[in-house]
Amino acid sequence: MKKKFSQVESAAEEPRVLCIIQDTTNSKTVNERVTLNLPASTPLKRLFEDVASKVGYVNGTFDLMWGNGDNVTDTTPIDQNSDKTILDAGFEPGKKNFLHLTDKDGEQPHIMPEESGTTDDSAQDRFIGPLPREGSVGCTNDYVSQSYSYSSVLSKSETGYVGLVNQAMTCYLNSLLQTLFMTPEFRNALYKWEFEESEEDPVTSIPYQLQRLFVLLQTSKKRAIETTDVTRSFGWDSSEAWQQHDVQELCRVMFDALEQKWKQTEQADLINQLYQGKLKDYVRCLECGYEGWRIDTYLDIPLVIRPYGSNQAFASVEEALHAFIQPEILDGPNQYFCERCKKKCDARKGLRFLHFPYLLTLQLKRFDFDYTTMHRIKLNDRMTFPEELDMSVFIDVEDEKSPQTESCTDSGAENEGSCHSDQMSNDFSNDDGVDEGICLESNSAAERISKAGSEKSSLLYELFSVMVHSGSAAGGHYYACIKSFSDDQWYSFNDQHVSKITQEDIKKTYGGSSGSRGYYSSAFASSTNAYMLIYRLKDPTRNAKFLEAHEYPEHIKQLVQKERELEEQEKRQREIERNTCKIKLFCMHPTKQIMMENKLEVHKDRTLKEAVEIAYKLMDLEEAVPLDCCRLVKYDEFHDYLERSYEGEEDTPMGLLLGGVKSTYMFDLLLETRKPDQIFQCYKPEVMVKVHVVDLKTESVAPPISVRAYLNQTVSEFKQLISKATHLPAETMRVVLERCYNDLRLLNVSSKTLKAEGFFRSNKVFIESSESLDRHVAYTDSHLWKLLDRHANTIRLYVSLPEQSPGSQFRRAVYQKSSGDSGNLDEACERVKGPVGNMKSVEAILEESTEKLKSLSLQQQQEGDNGDSSKSTEASDFENIESPLNEIDSSASAENRELENQIQISDPENLQSEERSDSDVNNDRSTSSVDSDILSSSHSSDTLCNVDNAPLPLANGLDSHSITSSRRSKANQGKKETWDTAEEDSGTDSEYDESGKSRGEAQYMYFKSEPYTADEGSGEGQKWLMVHVDKRITLSAFKQHLEPFVGVPSSHFKVFRVYASNQEFESVRLNETLSSFSDDNKITIRLGRALKKGEYRVKVYQLLVNEPEPCKFLLDAVFAKGMTVRQSKEELLPQLREQCGLDLTIDRFRLRKKTWKNPGTVFLDYHIYEEDINISSNWEVFLEILDGVEKMKSMSQLAVLSRRWRPSEMKLDSFQEVVLESSSVEELKEKLSEISGIPLENIEFAKGRGTFPCDISILEIHQDLDWNPKVSTLNVWPLYICDDGAVIFYRDKTEELMELTDEQRNELMKKESSRLQKTGHRVTYSPRKEKALKIYLDGAPNKDLTQD
Repeated sequence: MKKKFSQVESAAEEPRVLCIIQDTTNSKTVNERVTLNLPASTPLKRLFEDVASKVGYVNGTFDLMWGNGDNVTDTTPIDQNSDKTILDAGFEPGKKNFLHLTDKDGEQPHIMPEESGTTDDSAQDRFIGPLPREGSVGCTNDYVSQSYSYSSVLSKSETGYVGLVNQAMTCYLNSLLQTLFMTPEFRNALYKWEFEESEEDPVTSIPYQLQRLFVLLQTSKKRAIETTDVTRSFGWDSSEAWQQHDVQELCRVMFDALEQKWKQTEQADLINQLYQGKLKDYVRCLECGYEGWRIDTYLDIPLVIRPYGSNQAFASVEEALHAFIQPEILDGPNQYFCERCKKKCDARKGLRFLHFPYLLTLQLKRFDFDYTTMHRIKLNDRMTFPEELDMSVFIDVEDEKSPQTESCTDSGAENEGSCHSDQMSNDFSNDDGVDEGICLESNSAAERISKAGSEKSSLLYELFSVMVHSGSAAGGHYYACIKSFSDDQWYSFNDQHVSKITQEDIKKTYGGSSGSRGYYSSAFASSTNAYMLIYRLKDPTRNAKFLEAHEYPEHIKQLVQKERELEEQEKRQREIERNTCKIKLFCMHPTKQIMMENKLEVHKDRTLKEAVEIAYKLMDLEEAVPLDCCRLVKYDEFHDYLERSYEGEEDTPMGLLLGGVKSTYMFDLLLETRKPDQIFQCYKPEVMVKVHVVDLKTESVAPPISVRAYLNQTVSEFKQLISKATHLPAETMRVVLERCYNDLRLLNVSSKTLKAEGFFRSNKVFIESSESLDRHVAYTDSHLWKLLDRHANTIRLYVSLPEQSPGSQFRRAVYQKSSGDSGNLDEACERVKGPVGNMKSVEAILEESTEKLKSLSLQQQQEGDNGDSSKSTEASDFENIESPLNEIDSSASAENRELENQIQISDPENLQSEERSDSDVNNDRSTSSVDSDILSSSHSSDTLCNVDNAPLPLANGLDSHSITSSRRSKANQGKKETWDTAEEDSGTDSEYDESGKSRGEAQYMYFKSEPYTADEGSGEGQKWLMVHVDKRITLSAFKQHLEPFVGVPSSHFKVFRVYASNQEFESVRLNETLSSFSDDNKITIRLGRALKKGEYRVKVYQLLVNEPEPCKFLLDAVFAKGMTVRQSKEELLPQLREQCGLDLTIDRFRLRKKTWKNPGTVFLDYHIYEEDINISSNWEVFLEILDGVEKMKSMSQLAVLSRRWRPSEMKLDSFQEVVLESSSVEELKEKLSEISGIPLENIEFAKGRGTFPCDISILEIHQDLDWNPKVSTLNVWPLYICDDGAVIFYRDKTEELMELTDEQRNELMKKESSRLQKTGHRVTYSPRKEKALKIYLDGAPNKDLTQD
């Protein structure tokens, strides 16, 4: 014995190795982990044996390979026949050693025979909560599952029992179901009930689904089975699986549902026969001895852990039971009115047990409420419970027989409530529907004693189920410890894990700690303890045994057979799944020319020829191409690369070709087709190169052709290969490799290999083979580089133009005189180069467009004088439009101009920066309604110009197809869009310095536009441009290019970017590029004056303190840096008059800060923006109309908004502004006394809460606000009133609160609730309610909206 102990001690000191094994042989197990915690001296042979037993594979049919650490590069399997220890083999103690379980010699592992009980590899097996305690008997210490996904601590073959899968948080359900299953009387009775399918839907039948579950628990060969069919019969959906409930509550609800379902059957009274007991609730007068009582039934006995107010817990269940029946004395104010004495007397009130059920359920009330912290808590105090419980001591002899002769009418009604809430957990019911009473004199003592003696002798109960809760009051985990009546062995049913345990493990569920028991001792105790105990009466005449298979009723035998067949079918299906290769399949349809995608599922033993037939039918090619014109090839869809073909391997199994059955493959398959007169090309492991031919003359980039090359080829050999494919001379060929986005490398070293140049699986190259002089120019200065650079950076944008833009006149004038023929762009280009005298100047056209807009604006102003207060200022933006750009020097003839000719900037001051407005785009109204059509001409305009230059129309020969088909379609794919924002503190950006010159160097940027017809629903008459533009162009230059199409200078229209949700935001930073834009982005152009440098667009709201909606939008205005508040008010006056109908004088209104809906600092007339007042983009300001002269003269003053509360009338007065000279509370009270007439000493005030106007219910204001804070200044805690606009409520402290009747209060409550909900203020706090546990007898919840 001593030797054995020393061995155990040394084993405990030995370092242990944590091995985490991932099964990669199957798609369903790839995410599973097996964790072994082994001694370092464990041989490798034993490691393989342990892994095999845990995962259910035959040892020797799988390999283990390293998955991490220094050995991860070692791809050779671990030698399972080695005598080495795992420590010698490289395993590291104290660290996680990851291993991959893989196929052996290309074959999948063999599954253990069924009797091993480890065949179920369901990926749904999950465990939530703690495993059985370490060291418990029957638990192997070398295995602790971290993900709880494989077999339990002991497999079914060793325990004989099946676990239940935890759906998510259904451990409480699993514990109860296992307890009921292990109760012979309940299981046998359930089996005797026969389901009539003609009368009920099996899906919603709770007893039938329980029957099925119990049959599976008894006969299944799985480790664990699902409970989803049972919960579905409860009427639960998947969300219920995520709700954890109390197991005792579930027991009551489930028993009630079964009783309802079993009505009119033999099992109608089963629950009462097994679980129901009776007790007497009595009150006895201590003066005359009269006793009033009533009989109640119970299904469980709730036992408190601690008496109320005590810091000492009951030591045992017996103690708690004695306390349960301990009577209390009703004296003093609690005296009882005795019917016999006809007065209030001292009395004894209590409970007496009359009858104990066959199955006794005790609930240990471990969940309590801590009134100190106002939180639910769990009491983890130690409470012992015996294996055998003698209940005879709890039956009172004198009450064993209670004659029902006299009635005490008030006893039951008076005491029912307290008993129900304090003691009992079930709904009480009276035997006769009335309370019963009895006088002691009428009892026969001898009869009572004889009856009691016979009952007492048979009240010995044996414990057989302990439902354990581990966790806190906020949540935790349930599992059950159950004793089998077949072999008297205890088992732990922990969801899908079933293991043997001992009586010592049961004792560990008593709870508590080794320290002294104090009030907070449970906080430091183990959180795993018994919550429900179930005892069975020891009565040989009643104690049943489980039915054997031959004893089953016929309908159960049929059900067993049916479930076995279903399980066998599932097993066969799983076997097929384990051996099925699932891989992505692609096919370019031979006639439709579209790439189709599907998933090919083929058994690993099927040959390649058979797989081609399956793929052929899957892609529905029967009518498109013959089967013998199809084959499967290895394909990389991401790189669009054909890796290899499978010549001569038509009879090879797919499992070998694909490298086994795997969850994911690093490649795909392509079903390749050919024409009958063609032959398939042989693909070897090569690299795929997409070759684009570049034509410098037409400046076009052709669509790609695919060429296969080898990485060890030289550049010279590669040129010869391309030459054959493209029929272009290799001698003059220039090859440019695009290694990554915008990385264009010229391959000019002929002897270098493609691998050295950076070629990979899939590559893109551009080639050019002309004999032009461009070959001799430095690469980065060459025309080729510029063209490819432009090609890589060109994006396509869709631009929505203002309706009926006058720019179409310009378009007509240009193209009627320049081209005449829309088809010949080259001719058009030549005509553009013709004499300027033949063409109307751009400036002249824009002058005319501007004049039209000015006249239109004046006309709209006259029509809009009715004063629409919600109208934007767009109309007025055009009042002061000046002449656009000055004329270009007309002396320069077109012949002397090059395509990149510099265009003078006529007036840098007019190239104004813009500021982004955050106004709703619906408020942005376009004012252009000139009746011309911008897109009447079908010509497209191409320009290639300098950023500093105004646009010059030209045609460069690049047709629209070339730019569309060769653009970088994926260059910006997936790029995150960023909103255009303006700097908060420095005003708008400007592209120009003080002298008006460009800050950046000149770069030639590509711009091409053409008419575009938008989709239906985009607005009738809406005109669109499709623009191809170099995204490195600045917003300023982009706007200049758009001028001819919009019809006004760039300073008089705004660019809005349209996002996916159709929200529009203004792009304002003129010196930023379009790099944040990507292909197919949409842009909306709106007319309106853009901001100059230092200007800000400001939204002006009117402050109406005494209106239901105190914040009303008026107009958009423009404020400038350095402007005084008075100057901005002067500019606002005409706009307020014309747009809002407000005829004000400059001294009749003020401007003040707006923060959300809260009024803030009052701006004084002499304040200067950006010096005294911080102004930014998206700025908002309040305009407040004054009743009299402005009282605010200095920043030292403080303006607060006061409101009187009249409690005697239950009403609030209107707001009145109070201007204070200081932050003194005394001054505030004086001012409030002055405006209200309340004596100074009676003034009480409180600060309003929340957002202006700080609404609060008049039913709550009197007591909920912090009235009369003990402070002398307003700028300290708890007031913190440091700025204008604070809300102050005040009252007369001598004024009494109006007394309301219940009817008045209810009426007022409805009115206040309606008022506050309309204003968007919260009425009362409503915490999230815990979802009630319900079982729906009809299989689905009633959609009763009136119920919570």
